[in-house]
Amino acid sequence: MVKNMKNEMKNENRDNVAAIGIGAMIVFIALILVAAVAAAVIIQTAEKLQQNAQTTGEDTTDMMASKITVKSVVIINTDDLYVTFELAPGSDPVTATSVQWVIACDAGANGARDNGDFSATGVTTAASDLTGATQGTLQPGETYTVQLNPANCQPTPNDAHNIMIQSGTGGFTYEVLNYGGSVSNGEVVV
Repeated sequence: MVKNMKNEMKNENRDNVAAIGIGAMIVFIALILVAAVAAAVIIQTAEKLQQNAQTTGEDTTDMMASKITVKSVVIINTDDLYVTFELAPGSDPVTATSVQWVIACDAGANGARDNGDFSATGVTTAASDLTGATQGTLQPGETYTVQLNPANCQPTPNDAHNIMIQSGTGGFTYEVLNYGGSVSNGEVVV
């Protein structure tokens, strides 16, 4: 009988050890699952942040790369403006119809403005000096000229008008046209 009791005690001890091992294994598997879920959340968050940064970078590049850089604005025929410009370095080609311009002045109660796009005014390469063929697509690295004919915001002595040019998907240029005491041919206003 004593011998049987000893055997039963050993079996009970073995059962307790087995139960502790199974419990430890369950805890270990639970920790692995929690770590896997946490890793998936971290990876998903990092991927989302990377996509947002890439989108923001592309949008910024598009905004800056399609920007028009105004080199000069000169008065011609006392009422017209001769604008010399180029695309910002690294730009993609832009069509003349996608370049919009606005000249704003304070004439009248609500102010006045003239606007249009560069296709209506005939963009030419600077080398052609307004006698060359009209350009449909503007290329980076080229200097262009365009003649603007403001009807409401004509050059006025001792005045200043604002010219805004938006290119393609959003490149935006803002310049102030400062007219001195004379608005004769050849006066540089930018």
